Amino acid sequence: MKKYLFLIPLSAFCLGAHAQQTDTDSGTFILHKFQQAIGKETYQVNKSKDAVTYSASFKFTDRGSPVPFKAELKVTPAAEPLEFDIKGKFSRFSEINDKISITNGQAHILVDDSAHDQKIESLAFPVAGYAPVIGQQVLLQYWKKHHEPASIDILPTGSVQIRRDGADTLTFNGKPLMLERYTIGGLIWGNVFVWTTKQGQVISVIENDAEFDKFEAMREPYEELLPVLIGKTATYSMRLFTKSAAPGGKTEKLIAITGGTIYDVVNERPIPDAVILVENGVIKKVGKKGELAVPAGAKVIDATGKMIFPGLWDMHAHFEQAEWGPAYLAAGVTTVRDCGNEYDFINAIKKAIDGGTGVGPTILKAGIIDGKGPIALGVIQADTKEEAVAAVDRYKNNGFVQIKIYSSVKPAIVKAICDEAHKQGLTVTGHIPQGMNLEAGVDSGMDMVNHVQYVYSIMKRNKDRSIDFDDSTSKAAIQFIKDHNVVIDPTIGVFEMSFRNVKDDITQIEPAFNTLPVPLKALLKNFGMEPERSKQFEPLYQSMVTIVKKLHDAGVTIVAGTDQGFPGFGVARELELYVQAGLTPADAIQTATITPAKVMKLDKTSGSIEEGKSADLIIVNGDPLKNIRDIRNVTTVIKAGHIYEPGPLHKLVGFSK
Repeated sequence: MKKYLFLIPLSAFCLGAHAQQTDTDSGTFILHKFQQAIGKETYQVNKSKDAVTYSASFKFTDRGSPVPFKAELKVTPAAEPLEFDIKGKFSRFSEINDKISITNGQAHILVDDSAHDQKIESLAFPVAGYAPVIGQQVLLQYWKKHHEPASIDILPTGSVQIRRDGADTLTFNGKPLMLERYTIGGLIWGNVFVWTTKQGQVISVIENDAEFDKFEAMREPYEELLPVLIGKTATYSMRLFTKSAAPGGKTEKLIAITGGTIYDVVNERPIPDAVILVENGVIKKVGKKGELAVPAGAKVIDATGKMIFPGLWDMHAHFEQAEWGPAYLAAGVTTVRDCGNEYDFINAIKKAIDGGTGVGPTILKAGIIDGKGPIALGVIQADTKEEAVAAVDRYKNNGFVQIKIYSSVKPAIVKAICDEAHKQGLTVTGHIPQGMNLEAGVDSGMDMVNHVQYVYSIMKRNKDRSIDFDDSTSKAAIQFIKDHNVVIDPTIGVFEMSFRNVKDDITQIEPAFNTLPVPLKALLKNFGMEPERSKQFEPLYQSMVTIVKKLHDAGVTIVAGTDQGFPGFGVARELELYVQAGLTPADAIQTATITPAKVMKLDKTSGSIEEGKSADLIIVNGDPLKNIRDIRNVTTVIKAGHIYEPGPLHKLVGFSK
């Protein structure tokens, strides 16, 4: 993939600065993804009378792919930026080569081979997104030196907002350790949490990296504190939203929605001029206007001219930062299946939402299990039957409803995981691990499979990577999936983005693109391939789209899932792609409402607008049954009877509307 340009150069690093040095210091941060230690950042600090130079060497290995870079930051003894130089990889799919120098209030900025000068009008400092970690320590020093301003400009565009968020006293080496806590907004989408000593030395940074994944850096001696700080990050980040909005939205005991057209997803029929009565978060009655009376004292929502649908589901979420909560609700998504996350983080996030101290959809937790090996992900791994049983039981005992198998699980262990999961009443989804194909995974007990790529891989391929759908191998693959009642979440949107031509207009994929926060826009705009390479993969991508239609026509259960992408909006895009594949809008909407509710055995309480079910509803302008893109026009979201407006929710997490 093309390099992401979401990294934001600031203003002062260099490659030289060899003045006579009077003092040298050094340190190491352990770098993590999904709580798993995957690398290190080592740095040296060289001080002279005129300058302080921070030299950082950063490297981790993510699922077998090395991600290394080197950076130097040069500042004055008063922490004023002078020069910045960073070169290397910033993720598995992105590179960086930025240089910035500042002289007499003028910044010279070089990004790859594009250079320009920029006048510095106010406070400005250089940071390259989430790393190097030591850069965030120097940024905090700069902020303090300038009396803790509300905002600091980022070069060439954007700004960061830093604030003191409190303090935490932890137990370390058997003694109390008091750490100051800060949040930094603007480096990535959402808030970075930073813990420092009283003297300003960074101990921990918890944020997201250039692939949306949870990323943590711990100063080496303090590694044991990571699980505690991950849980605190989830709690504190949710609290930031509930300070700005009522935790449960506008809470009304009795709600009457009148005049709109209900879409009955079970019987696939519209019910015009309808009335829905909601009491204590549950749908009490559904009827027709004029026939069903509106009780006195009810909160009335006039939906005349609009359509009412069940709240949408995302069956492939990775809820890796609290900001996903408001973003999901704002787009009409009221339930998500989290397909693998950090254990402590997702537990704390779900607890906050369920307890009314957080903002977000209902979360169904699928616990990820990987095997040991060079591409392993996460810290919950199983290479023996005993380890598999222990991992499944741990998830079951902590409220997880499903197990997700990842790519390094050994074939023999897949069966052990599935057997224990089924024994515990859990279903199993996931990747097809290395050394297996979809048939082998299903024969070992997998109930569901994530990503259409695993269906594609067992079909007959042509030389141009397209599928020969008339071949007996391809037909047998579809029949096998049907005969074994395998549930597929295709995540077509992920492949659309992966194979897209980066020169194409991204608003054709995501019409709300220009409302996204600046760090997200910069990251997503450059996600994809150069034109020639994108053209080579077009037959493969189009075959994946066709597979969705072939699966549907064969009666295979399809559920809509995004695997991240555009926060919240990704579900709407997934449904649009299903319609492009040949499903009707009504069929597509079912994949994000009643069908996932049935798959997760929650259709008695969710997934449709029926009496006795949870009041998870969305009101939309337009008619998505005629134009599926209208599903984006959400005006009101009701989750378990709590009323939300999309605008304020989006504002909470940095969207422009």
